[in-house]
Amino acid sequence: MAKEEKFTAIGRRKRSVAKVTITKGTGKITVNDKDVKDYMPYETLVMDLVQPLELVDAKDKYDINVVVKGGGFSGQTGAIRLGITRALMLVNQENRPSLKAAGMVTRDARIKERKKYGLKKARRAPQFSKR
Repeated sequence: MAKEEKFTAIGRRKRSVAKVTITKGTGKITVNDKDVKDYMPYETLVMDLVQPLELVDAKDKYDINVVVKGGGFSGQTGAIRLGITRALMLVNQENRPSLKAAGMVTRDARIKERKKYGLKKARRAPQFSKR
């Protein structure tokens, strides 16, 4: 029996980290052992997540298994999307130009800024009182 090919990649966004594994299959997406539609609360997040697959016409060619930790649903979606993009580039390097043109390859580096001493949040100062 031949060993099936697996492609694994990691995606990050905000505080979320997603480990994405792609295998040949029928287009089933599993996130933390649940179907993606059961895991994600909004359909727009699911649409955002499958964008890289639609760009390279691979929506029904691969099964995707994801283990994601940390952050909220939006950050997790971004992490999964980057992981899928990286895995698709491992599958076939010719996928890269179309994914790059759509802005999928770049990691979104925006993270929460730390709180500073004397302020209420990272930049929010206490209300000023003249008297």
